Amino acid sequence: METSLVFFPQLNMCESKEKAFFKLIHGSGKEETSKEAKIRAKEKRNRLSLLVQKPEFHEETHSSRSGHLAKETRVSPEEAVIWGESFDKLLSHKDGLKTFTTFLKTEFSEENIEFWIACEDFKKSKDPQQIIVKAKAIYEKFIQNDAPQEVNLDFHTKEVITKSITQPTLHSFDAAQSRVYQLMEQDSYTRFLKSDIYLDLTEGRPQRPTNLRKRSRSFTCTEFQDVKSDVAIW
Repeated sequence: METSLVFFPQLNMCESKEKAFFKLIHGSGKEETSKEAKIRAKEKRNRLSLLVQKPEFHEETHSSRSGHLAKETRVSPEEAVIWGESFDKLLSHKDGLKTFTTFLKTEFSEENIEFWIACEDFKKSKDPQQIIVKAKAIYEKFIQNDAPQEVNLDFHTKEVITKSITQPTLHSFDAAQSRVYQLMEQDSYTRFLKSDIYLDLTEGRPQRPTNLRKRSRSFTCTEFQDVKSDVAIW
């Protein structure tokens, strides 16, 4: 009898808490009509849509990056005009390389120029051990599947690098670097020459805010917990 007096009330309390939690998550099922449920679902979809559109859920905008560029670089219009003569001249100029990198960040493709720079540095390596260490670092960061900054390469090029990475040479990344270079020259460089970042420099104008598409960042765990119950009922 004493045992039942101690445990049964606690069991009943747990059961009541579980029922209350179940109702909180799933609803009673009796209090809402089908029409009311649809209205609630629509309201929750709108809430999630507004959440995704909030500025804090996006990467830096073009205007903020452009302003940062204006403070750090002092490029004469004459220098900037030279960058438009060829992609090589742009990359061979320190400020040109820096400005182009900033532009790629606004397009979320900075991994291409970072890979190219890493390859240029790698080819200057002299110590055999240094070659191995740097090659592995480049492979893990830019080449392997699901690398944090994976560049866009064809299967054959990636396969050749993967097979040679245990015994790399100074030419291990030549084909991949050439592929990424061509991609930037034919695609990104063309858009760069038409961008406000470049045109403002060639005309000696201060950097101005420019509308640019944004990329939503992933929800954090806390933010996802706040909305996942809403998504589940859609």
